[in-house]
Formats: sequence, C-alpha cells, structure tokens
Amino acid sequence: MPVSRSALSRWQFDLTWSLFEYHLAELKPEDFRWEPAELCWTVRPDGRPDWADTEPDPVPVPTIAWLTWHIGWWWSVALDHANGRTPREREEITWPGEDDTIAWLRGLREQWLAVLDRSTDTDLDAPSAYPWDAEAGLTFAHTVTWVNSELMKNAAEIGQLRLLRGARRS
Repeated sequence: MPVSRSALSRWQFDLTWSLFEYHLAELKPEDFRWEPAELCWTVRPDGRPDWADTEPDPVPVPTIAWLTWHIGWWWSVALDHANGRTPREREEITWPGEDDTIAWLRGLREQWLAVLDRSTDTDLDAPSAYPWDAEAGLTFAHTVTWVNSELMKNAAEIGQLRLLRGARRS
C-alpha cells in the first residue's frame, strides 16, 4: 500500500518520540545535572550551557541537562525555519531547569507535530537551508529527516545516561 512521504515522516517521528518518551517519563530532577565523568558539559545555574565554537579534544561528556538544552536549541531553531520566523541565536535559547524541561520538550513536540501535520509532499520538496547552508541544495524533507535522526541520537544519549545513573545507584 503506497504511503506519502509526509505520512512516512510523521510515522518515523512518532516512533522516535515513543523511544524518547520512555526515558523522559522516568527522569528525576537529580538526573539532569549528574556528571558521569570528570570532563563534562552541563548547564550552569543561569540556564546557559557549556559551549565551545570548535569541538574540544577530548569531547566532554554531556549531562542530561546539556542534552535536553541541546534538543531545545536545535528544535526551536528548526521550528523557527519551518514557521518562517527569524531563527534565534544559540545564546537566546536557555534551559528551563529540572522542573520544566520535560514540559518544554513535550511542547516543542506539539509544535513540530503541527508542522508535520500541515506539510504535504510538495512542502517537503521546498528548499531548506537548515541545518545546512542554502548552497547545499537540500529540501525541507532533509530537515524533517534530520530532526528525526538528531532526536533519535539525543534520546539514545539521554537514555544511556539515565540507565548508567540508575545502575550506579543500585
């Protein structure tokens, strides 16, 4: 049975989100800033994340706080692009804290679902410069599949940290 690319993109996103939700539902406030190694990136008390314009070597291990900020940053900017708004700068996206992060991410999901639900296959063929340069010649379909891939990667990272923290508490 044929399925449209927009319907397939929505299905893939729903699958990815269900894997993420498994971990979100189990996160505790104390999980967010747990540092699993000496060299970590986290989010500071003012909501600002650790950052370097060039990737350090070795790469710091991110905390769940940092990873959830990271998701909120790239997803907020993806939504800006998808909704025709001026994209925010990285520094404008602050982490809402342990008590509000899960609701923030679920709210971004709802906004993304609205984008996916209104997108047609023709919309997916439109040029898109996010997260690449316009010269890359990519489409909104590329952005949609990148969101799914980036979310899946970040969900796996958060899940692994949550499981490691839980195993250390036992």
